[in-house]
Amino acid sequence: MVVLNKLYTRTGDDGTTALGTGERRNKHDLRVEAYGTVDEANSCIGIARSAFGDDQAELDAILSRIQNDLFDLGADLATPDTGEKLEYEPLRIVASQVERVEKDIDALTRRVKPLRSFVLPGGHPAAAALHLARTVARRAERVMVELSGRTDERVSAEAIRYINRVSDLLFVAARVVNDNGEADVLWVPGENR
Repeated sequence: MVVLNKLYTRTGDDGTTALGTGERRNKHDLRVEAYGTVDEANSCIGIARSAFGDDQAELDAILSRIQNDLFDLGADLATPDTGEKLEYEPLRIVASQVERVEKDIDALTRRVKPLRSFVLPGGHPAAAALHLARTVARRAERVMVELSGRTDERVSAEAIRYINRVSDLLFVAARVVNDNGEADVLWVPGENR
């Protein structure tokens, strides 16, 4: 259980922050950037959900689970796997979370018409916000992959798979919000030449 009695601690005034292990890192550290970008994607999903109508209850429930899982992912990233024993069991993204997102993607994909062009971010305000969330999730994935490529850092394969699937889900979710793809804004190559 998390208890937050005081929002400011002043411990970060020197430009550092504490990881789940207690280690302090610079706020511009790539690991901090990774979980910060995951948090940013989560916030974008919240904006999208706030623009949903009553007809999006199923999608809203899916995205509510995703938002909770993104906090799990942030906790995973904020607690580096150093190989050392911790006093507690750190929260990690697991295969069942990835599989759940895949099932949700499959269910949502059955609702939309096949694509014949790339989709421009837009349409319904909630769809546009989901496209924004998708691009932020892709950025989080790039940061996580870069972090995992460092010899002194670890990011689990499940964590990377999870964020990859989330960005895919956000794409199809935007299409669902855009009248199951009927109101998608399609790219017209060279239209303005």
